[in-house]
Amino acid sequence: MSHIKFGTSGWRAIFCEDFTLDNVRVVVQAIADNLHAEGLADRGVVIGCDARFMGADFSRETARILAGAGIKSYCCQRDTPTPVISHELLRRKAAGAINFTASHNPYNYNGIKFSPASGGPALPETTNDIEQRANAMLGEIVFKDVPLDIAAEQGLFEEIDPRPEYFDTLQQLIDFDAIAGSGMTIAVNPLYGSGRGYLDRILEEAGVNIVKINDHLDPYFGGKPPEPAEEYIEDFIGLIKSDHSIVLGLATDGDADRFGIIDSDGTYIEPNYILALLFDYMIRRKGLRGDAARSVATSHLIDAVAEHHGVAVLETPVGFKFIGEYISEDKILIGGEESAGLSIKGHVPEKDGILACLLVAEMVAVEKKSLRELLADLYSRVGEIHTKRINIHLSPQLEAALPDKFANPPEAIGEHKIIKVIQIDGNKYLLEDGSWLLFRKSGTEPVVRLYAETSSFESLTRLIELGREFILG
Repeated sequence: MSHIKFGTSGWRAIFCEDFTLDNVRVVVQAIADNLHAEGLADRGVVIGCDARFMGADFSRETARILAGAGIKSYCCQRDTPTPVISHELLRRKAAGAINFTASHNPYNYNGIKFSPASGGPALPETTNDIEQRANAMLGEIVFKDVPLDIAAEQGLFEEIDPRPEYFDTLQQLIDFDAIAGSGMTIAVNPLYGSGRGYLDRILEEAGVNIVKINDHLDPYFGGKPPEPAEEYIEDFIGLIKSDHSIVLGLATDGDADRFGIIDSDGTYIEPNYILALLFDYMIRRKGLRGDAARSVATSHLIDAVAEHHGVAVLETPVGFKFIGEYISEDKILIGGEESAGLSIKGHVPEKDGILACLLVAEMVAVEKKSLRELLADLYSRVGEIHTKRINIHLSPQLEAALPDKFANPPEAIGEHKIIKVIQIDGNKYLLEDGSWLLFRKSGTEPVVRLYAETSSFESLTRLIELGREFILG
C-alpha cells in the first residue's frame, strides 16, 4: 500500500490488496484525529456498512478504535443504505458518519465513505486532511482500541436501528395513498444490496402490490456489479416483460443511493430523463417551486424544464457532494446526476435511490401514464433532447497527448462551431446548434468518458462519432 486516496465518494480499494484491516484502522484513526481537531468528537459518529463481505467486522473494529479515541459510536445493527446513514447522522446531530461501502463497484471492492456533520459526502478540504493524516501513519500502530463491551459500559458504543425514523421522513415526502390507491403492481429489485427491507417494505406497509427479485443477502451480488444499469439487470427487465401485471420496475444499487427505472414494457429509462420528469412533476403537479442543480455531465433536459417553468439550474462538478451543499443550504428543489443520483429539498444532502424510486412510483400513480408517455408529453412542451455516454480507451501515446489537446480547444467539432468552453470538470464544448460534448479523463484508468447531447437520435450518433475522432485523431 503506497497511498490512500479519496475519490468523489470516499476511499475505495480491492479486498486483501489495499482494503485491509490494517489500512482501515489507519483511515479510521485519521478520521478520529480530524474530528478532534475540528472540536466535534464529543458529538459521536454513526457507523454503517453495505452488504459486502465483512461489513459488520469493519464496522465493529471502527467502533473499537473510535472508543479508544474517546468518540462514541452509533453502530447500525445490519447493513444499511447510504441515505439512511446520512439521515441518521442528521437526526442525531452527530459529528459524522463512517460508511463501509463501494456502492455499485464489483463484490471484490470495499470502501470508506466519510460524511461530515452536514450529512452529505465530505468535501475535498475534509478528505484531503484525512488523506494526509492517514498516509502519514501508514505502516505504524497509531491507534488504541477498546473492547465493545467495555466501550458500551463507558457510554462509547450503542447499536441502533435507523429504519423507523427514516421511514417517518419518507412518509412526509411521498404520497403513499396515491401509489396504493392506483392498484398498480410494482417490481422491486435491490440487487442483493442493503436496500433489502427498505424500498420493498415501505411499499408493502402502504398496501402496494409488489413483486420482488434478488432480495436476499448475497455478497457476490449475483456475480455482477450491483449497479442498476441496463446491462446488469437483464433478469429484472425480463421479469417485467413477461409479467404484464407489472406497471413499473424499481431497482437500487448495492448501497441504495442510486436508482434504476424500468417502464411497463421493459424499457430501461435513462436516469437523465427521470431527473427531468421528476423536476417537472414536482413543479407542475405537486405545486412546489425552486431551482435545480445538476452536474456538468448531466442532461440539459432539466435546463429545458427549468426554462419552461421560469426557474434556474445550477451546474456543478461531478460528485454529489457539490449538489449536496445546495440541498443543505436549502437552495434547490431537486438535484441530480446522470449517474442516477438524486435528492430533493427537505431531505438528506446525499443521493437516495429509495426516495427516487418512490417519487417515480408516485408520479406514475398520479399521472396514470407510462413513463414513455410522460416523456413524450414532456418533449411536446420543452423540446426533444437525447443524450449518451461512451468510454474511449486510450493508448499510452494518446493519453500523453491529452492534456495539451484539452488545454488548446479547437474552434469547431466537425461542422459544429464551439461557442463556449466549460472547464469546471473536464472539457465541455457548447455548440452553436444547442448540442454539446463533454470529455472527462478517468482518474484511475486510461479512459476518456465522452458525453454527448443533441436534439435527435440521428444527430446524436454523428456527434458521438465526431467526439471520438477528436480524441483519437
